[in-house]
Amino acid sequence: MTSNLEQAPILTAEGVGKQVAVAGGTLDILDDVSFSVAAGESVAIVGVSGSGKSTLIGLLAGLDLPSRGRITLAGQDLGALSEDGRARLRGQRVGFVFQNFQLLPGLTALENVMLPLELAGLAQAAAQAAEQLRRVGLEARARHYPRQLSGGEQQRVAIARAFATTPALLFADEPTGNLDAHTGARIADLLFALNAEQGTTLLLVTHDERMAARCGRRLHLDAGRIVADER
Repeated sequence: MTSNLEQAPILTAEGVGKQVAVAGGTLDILDDVSFSVAAGESVAIVGVSGSGKSTLIGLLAGLDLPSRGRITLAGQDLGALSEDGRARLRGQRVGFVFQNFQLLPGLTALENVMLPLELAGLAQAAAQAAEQLRRVGLEARARHYPRQLSGGEQQRVAIARAFATTPALLFADEPTGNLDAHTGARIADLLFALNAEQGTTLLLVTHDERMAARCGRRLHLDAGRIVADER
């Protein structure tokens, strides 16, 4: 029987670079980044502020395109897809958790979790969203709006939304960055529990060494380059 690690990786970056225009020339944010991620892995991207972590995760998710190199997500070359094509791929295969939650303020917790299910045209969106809220312990807050929820509760709604469509790959950008240590630890527990339960590949950017240490692998970025790959 073929193991996950022997199968085609779910994500690859090959010679990825990103340049931006600045006064008097260009600035390299990422330079010659190459690695692959197997299905089911948990990978932390770590490094000091300004090392290119958030830029890299945006490129890996197809939110932006590299200046050079190639990124393949779930077997598809992101550079060969249109913007709409990349959006469709994200909707089908990818979940997101952000530092600032990114909940829609005019929707209840339940409606926020329902949104990706409805966009995917899935039946029983309300029932599926309610089950996701139950799994993160927020069934009693389903009818509350984001402004009525604490930061930790908002992030739990965001996690429920991210896992609602059973994504193959979940990107988390500083998911505990706006939370106190105790709440952040609970959010980390939840992310890793759902990662294990659903077999979702987890790729996260974090400054939290304890959270990074829980991943099976750590990629260290420095000045736009991967300087260490620890398993």
